[in-house]
Amino acid sequence: MSLNIIPILMYHNIDKPPQGARLRNLYVRTGAFARQMFLLKLLGYKGLSMSAAMPYLRGEKRGRVAVITFDDGYVDTLRHALPILNTLGFSATCYFISQRTGKYNEWDAATLNVRKSLMDEAQIRAWHAAGMEVGAHSRTHPRLTGCTDAELQNEIAGSKADLEALTGHPITQFCYPYGDVDERVAAATRQAGYDAATTVQRGRARSGDDVMLLRRVLVSGSTWPHLFLFKLLGNYEDKRG
Repeated sequence: MSLNIIPILMYHNIDKPPQGARLRNLYVRTGAFARQMFLLKLLGYKGLSMSAAMPYLRGEKRGRVAVITFDDGYVDTLRHALPILNTLGFSATCYFISQRTGKYNEWDAATLNVRKSLMDEAQIRAWHAAGMEVGAHSRTHPRLTGCTDAELQNEIAGSKADLEALTGHPITQFCYPYGDVDERVAAATRQAGYDAATTVQRGRARSGDDVMLLRRVLVSGSTWPHLFLFKLLGNYEDKRG
């Protein structure tokens, strides 16, 4: 039986880039995001959260699915992406930094020359109440490979505990900050009780892949419609992994 190919789309900000911001490609404009989601629907894809996609990733189910993920938990994800997802009947996963809620991207604000607002606790609950998934992205967004074992436990398992207390639901999905992962970090993530974890390594996931090291499809501000199709349907992204 052939492997099921599952593109896990990776987004950061759904908004226009502010004046003076560096790395402007982290921003996908709202209209572009809406067109991308409409294309998924038109092509017969189900837009799913990570948890909803797990049976496909494990090879238990087959079908045309795309996973929609957002890193960091910015307010613009709630404000601009959520209405589009709800209109199309899609679900998605947003990965939150559990001890930075209601704050800003202090780990890279100086580099990017912009402070980006993160969802507060009420907004995270609103995201979850709307049928979307809350995933974990550590407690403080460190480079995990440089952490001690105790620090890993605090960042990975601690983030899970924080978000479970906030939402009242199990948190089963993790995303490595900066995509920074090695065998020790992946083992700590598995030990913490997560079902899967995503990286920033580029490529489409396939059923049977190591679910603690899942690749994703980068969607940036310069992903024009034809390029989005190439990333989704062909091996464009796989070659860049």
